[in-house]
Amino acid sequence: MDLSDVIARNAAFTPHKPAIRFQGRTLTYAAFAARIAAAACGLRTRLGVGRGDRVAILAANHPDYLVLLYACARLGAMLVPLNWRLAVAEQLFILGNADVKALVLEEAFAAVVAPLQAALPQARLVGIDWRPAGLSFDDLLDHAGDDVRDAAVDFSSPLLVVYTSGTTGRPKGAVLRQEALVWNAAMSQHMHGLTAADHVLTVLPLFHVGGLNIQTTPALQLGATVTLHARFAPDAALAALRDDMPTLVVLVPATIQAMIEHPHWPDADLASLRAVTTGSTVVPQPLIDVWTARAVPVLQVYGSTETCPIAIYTRMGGDLSRGNSTGLPGLFCEARIVDDAGRELPHGNAGEIVVRGRNLFTEYWRDAAASREALYDGWYHTGDIASRDGDGYFNVHERRNNIIISGGENIYPAEVERVLGEHPGVAEAAVIGRPDPRWQEVPVAYVVRRAGAPVTAADLTRHVGEQLARFKIPRDFIFVDDLPHNALGKVQHFRLRQMARDAAPT
Repeated sequence: MDLSDVIARNAAFTPHKPAIRFQGRTLTYAAFAARIAAAACGLRTRLGVGRGDRVAILAANHPDYLVLLYACARLGAMLVPLNWRLAVAEQLFILGNADVKALVLEEAFAAVVAPLQAALPQARLVGIDWRPAGLSFDDLLDHAGDDVRDAAVDFSSPLLVVYTSGTTGRPKGAVLRQEALVWNAAMSQHMHGLTAADHVLTVLPLFHVGGLNIQTTPALQLGATVTLHARFAPDAALAALRDDMPTLVVLVPATIQAMIEHPHWPDADLASLRAVTTGSTVVPQPLIDVWTARAVPVLQVYGSTETCPIAIYTRMGGDLSRGNSTGLPGLFCEARIVDDAGRELPHGNAGEIVVRGRNLFTEYWRDAAASREALYDGWYHTGDIASRDGDGYFNVHERRNNIIISGGENIYPAEVERVLGEHPGVAEAAVIGRPDPRWQEVPVAYVVRRAGAPVTAADLTRHVGEQLARFKIPRDFIFVDDLPHNALGKVQHFRLRQMARDAAPT
């Protein structure tokens, strides 16, 4: 049995029930299951995709994104979701590192086609609603035939390779098995009181495990309905709350901020919502209060790409009175606070969060060293610092690895610093996060010029923009004579953050 069978079982129980609603169209569970089976057959017969192969997707949210996920599950293939906000150079690195057999993409992202064909000429191209190299996703469906499932494929088979940037400056692909989505869905069910009667509104991108797995795949695996938006837009989200009447939605702080700043917010119809779920960073209390003031509970979730992502959460009907607490360890995983030696700390002491459970990733794709560093004795070392109160509730304090979370996107300073260091006019650079009222944080770079180099902020903006996504470009470049280092020569980012606070207007 594999994850596609779960959709087929729902189709058997409720064939005519809406599974996915998208842009005025409805895909019933019967149609969804049939499309998954046809897509799997087309991938196998037209492209030769089989167990262990990687298939990438570069698209905004679309029903066929989810069709492809479950088709890969049936074949034992692995889906590689690509962040469409990344620069083409970043996307090419991921496609090459994953050695993809096929790329499914929308025409809006055709800029990657020519360089991909040059770098990976064996990779096949499949268009969603268009035909790059003469092949569309609908063409795959025309080759539906016999069941092409592999008898060796089951819930233990790897399904997702989700790339996340890290302290090395290069993205790493976290490998998630099908069973990770099963156990993650069980925790979502516990967290939200999720049932087949629910209606989930998905506005966050499916290339993030948050958009994909906090509510979307759990809802589909339980037989609920998902209304899918191609991209988040505050006016469309508010209209959906009124017209589609969803019961659950996941929002990050930046999307909440955009909604409450919209002129239609005061009159927004929230009557159908049982809860709003949020996370990705420490959530400012005012962004919680705007919902609770209108009788909508706010649930918080902590996790990462490596945890699928649900690991720690508050739950529907539980204690939501603890301010910014992100809750208790999930129903089917363990979480602890440990010191640098890995010893569990008493409640009230700050240390690193470690997580263990079958929702975890199994490895970083083709990166044994990084896998060993992150996974030790079955525990995933998150790098995040937190403490627990006397009742065991977690309070996250900071990201140990100096991560910047801007509008729900993770930015690792090491990645931006690597690119800055490649500019001939830069001797050294360090990147920190600066608080921002709209995005929570934005990156800021401290730069030491090479002797005699006339490099400017505009030069560096252009240089970074050629290699990294726009949201990773530092908002400010502060040129300094030197950077603070410790005795081992490592830049002390905490001193730069203090310098930024001291320089901020009061």
